[in-house]
Amino acid sequence: MTVATDVQRRPAIDSFATGLMLVLTFSWGLNQVAIKVSNGGFNPVLATVFRAVIAAACVYAWCRLRGIPLSVRDGTLRPGILAGVLFGGEFVLLFFGLDYTTAARSVLMLNTMPFWTLLGAHLFLGDRITGMKLVGLLLAFGGVVVVFADQLSLPDGSALLGDLMCLAAGMLWAATIIVIKGSKLNDARPEQTLMYQLVVSALFALPLVPLAGPALREVTALATGALLFQAIYVVAFTYLLWFWLMRRYPAPGLSSFAFLSPVWGVALGALLLGEPLTWRIVAALVMIGLGLIVVNRPVRASPPA
Repeated sequence: MTVATDVQRRPAIDSFATGLMLVLTFSWGLNQVAIKVSNGGFNPVLATVFRAVIAAACVYAWCRLRGIPLSVRDGTLRPGILAGVLFGGEFVLLFFGLDYTTAARSVLMLNTMPFWTLLGAHLFLGDRITGMKLVGLLLAFGGVVVVFADQLSLPDGSALLGDLMCLAAGMLWAATIIVIKGSKLNDARPEQTLMYQLVVSALFALPLVPLAGPALREVTALATGALLFQAIYVVAFTYLLWFWLMRRYPAPGLSSFAFLSPVWGVALGALLLGEPLTWRIVAALVMIGLGLIVVNRPVRASPPA
């Protein structure tokens, strides 16, 4: 995967990009399962620190290998720090939240991000919400309501706290995107933006480790492998691959694949972790998925008069 400054843009999503997006969305859905497994061996906040440090080392090695500069004197330092704090808060909430809720429920809550991004862009970036996008927002909101209504099918109400944390994580993910798009980070290299997020988030999360209890739980090879999978593959590799695709292919076309992440997450949570798959969760998945499709639907230009 070679990242160049003068990237050749493709006019449409081709079969190569389609295949990569299927792999990426599957990986991001599987990531929720991996977090749940790693939480069994590590303090969830400490796990976010480990993950960020390992991933930062991998990205730094990649930058050294490719001769990619990582300057903080180009006007990106302040927004980079803010993006890193938001990124850190997102994953502290997500990892902590998965102590209380299921992987399937968490992936639905987290993937409300496009809708919070839409609202943030409307309020802060001047991107107006169209009537069709409003329909997508309402569909997604209905899906969130259905997830919370599913509390009645659980043995206790403990999932509510985790659901709220994962929902807040989705909001912070959206806030990170708004900060990046509204600052000089939007023109920075993806490796530089990711390094800000990883380094600052590790420093942000480290003082919060005691809030999540003992540093180590039942450390096993599976829990350790799940943590390394997240750090090396999901963060250091798939995030950079996503940035590479965004530079090469039309963003609306790539965004149309976003609904697949919650589909994979819900299916893998049920298959690998034996999580309950109720009709309410399926209904919420359909509503949020349809909302994502509507929100990411490309706007057709009006014909000339």
